Amino acid sequence: MQMLLSGNQAAAWAVKLARVQVVSAYPITPQTSLIETLAQMWAEGTFAGDFVVVESEYSAMSYLIGAASAGARSFTASASHGLAYMHELLHWAAGARLPLVMVNVNRAIGAPWCLEPDQGDSLSQRDTGWIQFYCSSVQEILDTVLVAFYVAETTRIPCMVIYDGFALSHIYEILDLPDQERVDEFLPPPPGEPALPAPEPVNLQPLVTSQVMTTLARSRHRAMKTVPRLLGELETSFQKVFARSFTFLESFGLAQAETVLIAAGAPAQTVQSALPDLNRKRGKVGLIRLKLFRPFPGAELYQLLENTAVEQIIVLDRNLSAGAGGIFAQEIRSALQQHGFQGKVLEFNLAGGLDLTPAMLERGLAYFEQVSPGEQKEPLWGGDLL
Repeated sequence: MQMLLSGNQAAAWAVKLARVQVVSAYPITPQTSLIETLAQMWAEGTFAGDFVVVESEYSAMSYLIGAASAGARSFTASASHGLAYMHELLHWAAGARLPLVMVNVNRAIGAPWCLEPDQGDSLSQRDTGWIQFYCSSVQEILDTVLVAFYVAETTRIPCMVIYDGFALSHIYEILDLPDQERVDEFLPPPPGEPALPAPEPVNLQPLVTSQVMTTLARSRHRAMKTVPRLLGELETSFQKVFARSFTFLESFGLAQAETVLIAAGAPAQTVQSALPDLNRKRGKVGLIRLKLFRPFPGAELYQLLENTAVEQIIVLDRNLSAGAGGIFAQEIRSALQQHGFQGKVLEFNLAGGLDLTPAMLERGLAYFEQVSPGEQKEPLWGGDLL
């Protein structure tokens, strides 16, 4: 069935279709309408799970840690300062190997207050041990939430589904809304068993030694590294059930490209729509859309580029690690150099959540055409092009 939904509404529908048993969340802009939609479904009796009202994001994640430990399929959503407030418990959920799924709607973190879709809130959590997916369309939000539950429950690693505030959360697009039977065919029913079953009361996650912690850290790391393979295996079953693809890396125009733009989230959609015009005016430009950020698919990214004529990569970052630069650019540069990529990796920075327009994109490409062979030019700041 086709429906016109916003990104937040699509996420709420995915939660309902996934037969989530417990939702606990605290509203924060621009996530609020997601939680309002779920609350309305619950009030109308169309969402069968429990909807738990709490007084803060910290309490929401605390509640879900308990629910997931008891075996419930559990969900929450947040954004910006709310996600930052959860930070301690994100570590706790990942360390306990709880298959939670949450949505984060990107919004800049103050000071000062800002409602723009900077990615710094989610990227500040990149080392908490959660899988991170970045979405670039409303359809992809719905699909990724369903995939996230499958991946979280298969690997016992919590998943964060991330998309741009307002640019996707409040934008309406026509999407294919699957019926319950198709979702049930793809996503098994909730596990129904406690994550840590015990016939007697026990103290969960007690004090341990460094030797135990290092063993657990290695186990979590190895489990995280299996995610790209699992997603590759999921492509076939997803295509079979929903008649559309789901990939964690997408490429466009690589066969002829000499310059490739790499983007995540809504800016990738802007680049994709502008590619035909860019190729007419500037020639030989391609796009790689990065959807999976944790674990970082460095080997798979290099394989896309390995047998191409690409000489220059321009990474679009809507974030900043002060003193180091854009976070996606850092990771991409490190991963590709590790695999032997010889081209330049340059940075086009939109920190603060700056909106990318086709005109800015064209001016940015013209700027990077001035880069000499072997030169790693300073980041181009999108604000300089306004």
